Amino acid sequence: MEKRIIKMVGQIQEPATSNDEEGTYQNDDSFTSSEDSLLGRHRNRTTISASSSTSTFITGSTGSSIVNIHKHHDYNKCHDRRMSVTKQKELNLLITAPQVPELSTGDDSLKNKVTVEEPSIQDNHVCEIKPQPQPQPQPEHRCSSKNNLGQSAAPQVQIHWGPQVMAALSVSLGSMVVGFASAYTSPALVSMAEPNSTVQPDLQQKSWIGSLMPLSALLGGIAGGPLIETIGRKTTILATALPFIVSWLLIALAVNVPMLYAGRVVAGFCVGIVSLCFPVYLGETLQPEVRGMLGLLPTAFGNVGILLCYSAGKYLNWSMLATLGACIPVPFLVCMLFIPETPRWYFSKAKGKCAMKSLQWLRGKDADISQELKEIENINNESLKSPSGSSFELFNKSNLKPLLISLGLMFFQQMSGINAVVFYTVMIFKAAGSTLDGNTSTIIVGVVNFGSTFLATILIDRFGRKVLLYISSVAMIISLAVLGTFFYLKDHTDTNVTPYGWLPLVSFVIYVIGFSFGFGPIPWLMMGEILPAKIRGSAASIVTGFNWTCTFVVTKTFTDLITGLGSAITFWMFGGICLAGLFFVIFWVPETQGKSLEDIEKKLTGQVRRMSSIANLRPLPMAV
Repeated sequence: MEKRIIKMVGQIQEPATSNDEEGTYQNDDSFTSSEDSLLGRHRNRTTISASSSTSTFITGSTGSSIVNIHKHHDYNKCHDRRMSVTKQKELNLLITAPQVPELSTGDDSLKNKVTVEEPSIQDNHVCEIKPQPQPQPQPEHRCSSKNNLGQSAAPQVQIHWGPQVMAALSVSLGSMVVGFASAYTSPALVSMAEPNSTVQPDLQQKSWIGSLMPLSALLGGIAGGPLIETIGRKTTILATALPFIVSWLLIALAVNVPMLYAGRVVAGFCVGIVSLCFPVYLGETLQPEVRGMLGLLPTAFGNVGILLCYSAGKYLNWSMLATLGACIPVPFLVCMLFIPETPRWYFSKAKGKCAMKSLQWLRGKDADISQELKEIENINNESLKSPSGSSFELFNKSNLKPLLISLGLMFFQQMSGINAVVFYTVMIFKAAGSTLDGNTSTIIVGVVNFGSTFLATILIDRFGRKVLLYISSVAMIISLAVLGTFFYLKDHTDTNVTPYGWLPLVSFVIYVIGFSFGFGPIPWLMMGEILPAKIRGSAASIVTGFNWTCTFVVTKTFTDLITGLGSAITFWMFGGICLAGLFFVIFWVPETQGKSLEDIEKKLTGQVRRMSSIANLRPLPMAV
């Protein structure tokens, strides 16, 4: 093994041995041989020669290399074995690197750059290496270059709105069908009680008509997870259009209660599937900069469906209203034919060319998709390294946190009582003795619901998810507390609440605004954001099934709670759940505003860069 030869410059204050022109550096505190040196084990073929004024690099048998042995001398001269954090990191990276990058002797500018960046050494026992003059570097015009103020300029992201808006609108038309189905029972059950109705269900049958849809949606949510992984997101959504039409025709042509049950079961099954697919599809196709705004469009159009049902229900009976419901899936079916499958699903099926075409369509013909395509491919390759063949993959340590957060958001969304309010709005206003007509009040609530959701779509990418969830929780807590107090005064005291007949409507308006502002759309949006790609289908299936389970429990037991506990305690109970939801958001829910799905997944699943941990290790004085 060759010895390192160093030409000494200056006086050596401690004993050292040297030849006339070349010598081996020796010191009591230093590593004198390549076998003993930490650095020498990896760089045993490197030589360096220095003149009295400048450093020169001598080409050895294997080419020129940069010797950083002065760093080790600097470390060894520290008798208390302490050094700065910067030097620690540099030395750690130096030790862990297999080789020093070799430089040609003609590449003076790069050599000088390396020598200039070396930390200054204050020890006289270490050779002084002086930088050679170098030309001023020409400024590079890059997106990440610094401006005159020294701040890093953020790269400008090019956004092609057209394709992404079309994809979001196509999916949102299906969400309008879901909203119409959810609100149908509110005006329809009142119409069924009229004397000329061909179907007149009793109170218990009415509760089943309202609750069968969420119960069937639970089964649809469970079935949707395997479907979106097997046949794709788009195909699964598209497959629900015709069953939606059939379900409404069953209800419209019903001559008995079982036909109504059958129509609600089919509709609920489709609702469960699409409510899982919509956030996953949009989460995988929209850019982070617009994912908040366009990702809330399904919820906004769902509220359009609710408003449409309320408005038409004032003039149409339950049969004609169902006929109108059968017409809504038609434009949804047509529009879904023109949008592509998600690139991430194509990659999961090893269809790289299809993924590239899909992403190019979504980002625009002239957009540069190379970087984003590479990120999607990398995250897919990482997920393939640890295949999720077992159901226990859902509940391992790295995936448990995002799954629990999504389940918690769905729990507080439904246990706030929103679907009980939507399903039985007319009945609640009649029980409250409101001075306004029940159908008119529901239309007002529907308009507010629609407007507040569109306002949320504008604000969500500006203020973030958590701020809107805070506002949502506080608004629901206050409105439910006031509503419960109104019913307490009405039912349990002699207070005349007739002059305050407007109070239930105001409370409902505030409640709906609060819900539509945050807890209505954001849990569905974040489900598509925070669930890891490897378990996204199966985890979304569990989350959606859990959501519809909570919906079924609330809608089926709401009339029983009103009868057993009273309206006041029921609304206060919902308000207490909203208060618990506020603390859940504060301490558990992460902010996902403007972050890519890959960055969100790395943060929640605990993935870290290996080199960052190596760079913070304290080096040992001797190599083992």
